[in-house]
Amino acid sequence: MPISVFGKDGYWSAARIRTDRAFSYGKPNSTLLENAIASITGCFMARRFRLICLTMFAGALFAGSADVLSRPLQDSNSLTPIVEASPTLAPFQHIRFCLRYPSDCKTNPTENERIDLNAETSELLKRVNHSVNISINPTPKSYGPNLGDGWTIAPEMGDCNDYAVTKRHELLESGLPSKALRLSVVKTASGVGHLVLVVVTTKGAIVMDDLTEMIRPWQSTDYHWLKIQSATDSKFWHEIKRPAVRPFVSQADRRVRLAADR
Repeated sequence: MPISVFGKDGYWSAARIRTDRAFSYGKPNSTLLENAIASITGCFMARRFRLICLTMFAGALFAGSADVLSRPLQDSNSLTPIVEASPTLAPFQHIRFCLRYPSDCKTNPTENERIDLNAETSELLKRVNHSVNISINPTPKSYGPNLGDGWTIAPEMGDCNDYAVTKRHELLESGLPSKALRLSVVKTASGVGHLVLVVVTTKGAIVMDDLTEMIRPWQSTDYHWLKIQSATDSKFWHEIKRPAVRPFVSQADRRVRLAADR
């Protein structure tokens, strides 16, 4: 089993160990090599894999899919909040980010912790999600001990961290409250570390993600939720309590997964 560790970027793996194991029997093992590559490139590989899947199953998506902003939330799980557990260490790269962009890490105690998900804010979220997803060229970054790379707002090239902080920055600039815009560290179904932006609304917490144009309820993702920015102070982070209910999965997501498993 691959050995994973949390490191200075908050969620990178022991890629060297995985790579050594991939060649330990004198010839490359394709499965272990894939795991090693995923460890090194992180959310960049998650993005590439998801884009391939979306291309392959576009027909299934368009046949019956609609994101949370274009349909009413009728499922009882839709309003299930993300529950903070115990305080935890912030990702090291987020600490560096706050030193570089202090205005993006301020919290106003008088702000609302939710935004009204009306037609105006829905259009804003869709526009920002789309514009950022197409404006940054997905590129793996190295978060090694030399600290050469960091989370960056609106770079020409970047990884999932850059997409997430850029979306949050643009929504802050548009006047949305910091308390309702919370970065979250997750793991994908394939075990790759990933960063998304959670927007807490009057219709539940929804996810802005560089892996998809759809803005979905947090339960409809297949992510393992690890930690999230505190609602009271964006410099602090909390672990996420596992939901007591079964995660909600949309019919469109279910069709894509079934097709992928065949």
